[in-house]
Order: sequence, then structure tokens, then C-alpha cells
Amino acid sequence: MQLQPANLADIYAASERIRGYVLRTPLVRLNAYDKPFDIYLKLENLQPSGAFKMRGAFNAMLSAGEEELQDGEWTVSSGNMAIAVAYAARELNLPCTVVVTEDLPAKKLAAINTLGSTVVSVPWDQMLEVAETRTYPGMSGMFFHPFADQTVMNGNGTIGLEIIEDLPDVDAITVPYGGGGFAAGVASATKALRPKTKVYAAEIETGAPFAASYLAGEPTQVDQRNTWVSGISTPRVFTDVWPVVRDLLDGAVVSSLAEVAEAVKLIAEENNVIAEGAGAAAVAPVLAGKVGTGKVVCVVSGGNIDSEKFITILEGGLPD
Repeated sequence: MQLQPANLADIYAASERIRGYVLRTPLVRLNAYDKPFDIYLKLENLQPSGAFKMRGAFNAMLSAGEEELQDGEWTVSSGNMAIAVAYAARELNLPCTVVVTEDLPAKKLAAINTLGSTVVSVPWDQMLEVAETRTYPGMSGMFFHPFADQTVMNGNGTIGLEIIEDLPDVDAITVPYGGGGFAAGVASATKALRPKTKVYAAEIETGAPFAASYLAGEPTQVDQRNTWVSGISTPRVFTDVWPVVRDLLDGAVVSSLAEVAEAVKLIAEENNVIAEGAGAAAVAPVLAGKVGTGKVVCVVSGGNIDSEKFITILEGGLPD
């Protein structure tokens, strides 16, 4: 299923549809006044599930018909989409199963279990295969793709609406890049409302497929390894998403793990914001001067970080 850029009317409809289920998160100034630019944080870590994924999950489920949902639902995820779908399923009184990676962070696994969904753990490579094939033995119910789904992308696009409403003269936005549906949704809304605003994919050095693909002009395989920054490091750009992100995004900004840890520490100390690695990956390249000057919004995608990793970072260390 090849995606299209999210239509602005559909994004506005998604905003109305999910109202009352998700938060309209605040946009706050980062208290780092020694920088030659203004940094703002879009705090999606404040969503009840701890991440932005609730927007797409609720929009997709509320857009589905009763017959489609009569046997429940399932998804595949490296973490935050699993929590979001589990949360939405509980709210809508639907049975739910999530296929997740075996190395899922403890905080995310605990959240899914608390929400009452069935958990199926698989190796990382198999998780990627399930995301590509949209099948897993024995599954029943409606499948919700974590990123390559038009209704999920429309839900993600509501973040772009809110950013432009709150900061109409924003110069650039950085969005963590995992599967691509998040960045595509935000960019769809942003470019429709303010075409001159730059939207960048934020990646990490241990797996930056969009940066390589954007440079090559075609989907490119990269070396990738899993780290404490979960959810955004993949070995390739998914072909369903590539045409949309290729045309909408203005490039990629890539950070080291040390730069991401510094960003986690800084926004915790200066703004009392808890961000997971993927969320701080949107902040790290801006702090390092890789995005330019002006008013820059960093979408803090989530805050589901294990306590011991967070403490290690606050103490000046780098998690394993």
C-alpha cells in the first residue's frame, strides 16, 4: 500500500475525531538562552500513553467500521505504537494483541501489560518482516500498521496543525524518523499551511536510512544496530513511505548517541521534561547547530525511557 501525502482536510477531520481522546500538547520554549536561535519543544511525551502514537492509533480505530473491529485488533511495534493501540483498545473496549521486539524496554512492556493487551515477542528482524508483510501466524482482527497507514498518518498530521497554530512563523521543525509515517504526517500539514517552513528527519548515527536514501535519491540499505535509543533506528526506508518523505522532507539531521544523551540531560535539567532517546533525537541536532537559526520546533515524540537509563544520563553517563 503506497501512501500519499496527507490531505489537509483529512488532517483537520482527524483533529476533530480524536478530540477528547488525546491531548493537545503544549509548545514550550527551551530554556537555553545562550543559543543563536529559539528552540521550542512540542511535548508529545505528555500524552497518556507517553508518546505521539496515540494520535494515529485513535484516528485509525475511530475511522474503522464496527464489522472491521468485531474480532479486535492487532499491531506490530518497537514499543510506542503497541502502547498506543493497547491504550485505545482499552478505551474502546476491544481485544488487542501486539507483536513487539524481544528487547522491548521494560517501561514500555510494563505499560502494555498494564493495559491488558496480549503480547507476542519476536526478534528484531522478524518484527521488521511483520511490518512489511502485515501478517503473523494466528492473528485475527483488524491490523493497524504503525506508520504506513493513511489514517495513522492523518492523525500524526494533527501535530503539524497545532505547531502552526501556536507558532505561525516557525522556520524549521525536526521530527524523529523511524518508519517515516510520523515525519510524513507532520510535514504534510506543515507544508500545506506554511510551505517555507523546513521539516527535517531526525536520525541517529547507528541507523540513519533516510539520510542515506535522501542523499542517494532512492531507498538505501544501511548498517544498523539497536541501542538505548529505541524506535527510530532501522536499516532501510520502507518503500510504501519513501515517495512521500522524499518529496515532503527537506533532508535529515543525524546525531551521535552522546549528543542525544546530552539533549536528554539538558531538557530535563532546564525544562523538567523527561524524553526518551527518540524524543531527544529531535533536540540534539538543533543544539549542535545542524539545523540553522531562527525559530525551530523539536517534536519530543515520547518520554518512555527506563528509569535506570535516565538516571545514568543525568549522572553524565551513556546507557548501554
